Amino acid sequence: MVRFKNRYITVEIIPKIEKNKVLILKSAALQNAIQAKVQQLYGDFGSAAIKVGFQAKYCNAQTRIALIKSRHGPHKFILNSIPLLSDVDGRAVKVNILYVGATIKHCFIFIRTYQQKKLEKMWDSFKNDNQRREMQKALMQLSTSMKLFR
Repeated sequence: MVRFKNRYITVEIIPKIEKNKVLILKSAALQNAIQAKVQQLYGDFGSAAIKVGFQAKYCNAQTRIALIKSRHGPHKFILNSIPLLSDVDGRAVKVNILYVGATIKHCFIFIRTYQQKKLEKMWDSFKNDNQRREMQKALMQLSTSMKLFR
């Protein structure tokens, strides 16, 4: 039996309009936008190459971080098309690649440290402890998602 290698891509989705609002984005919308961009850039070959094993696994509306799964090899098509995305589900966005990992566990570890650093930068801007606790809860909610993928 052959083992298939996967790559997990951690991306940050930044809306061009309404940057301070919560970005409600479904995994399917992100997946469809990436598939359309790969189809546009690489045609039927690229689209067929990424079709098997390609999935948007996790989207956090508060932090605007998403996790994408792809097979090793065709992940290069996805990596090349993600920075060129300008529209996801009718919203103008900019997508940055933060991390590419071989396991979903390492991606969640990266996300946790990335969000912790982001929280430390924003900590002084909160007025009271309730706001701090709410933001910490929103940023660190990935622990429940991580349990599903173990």
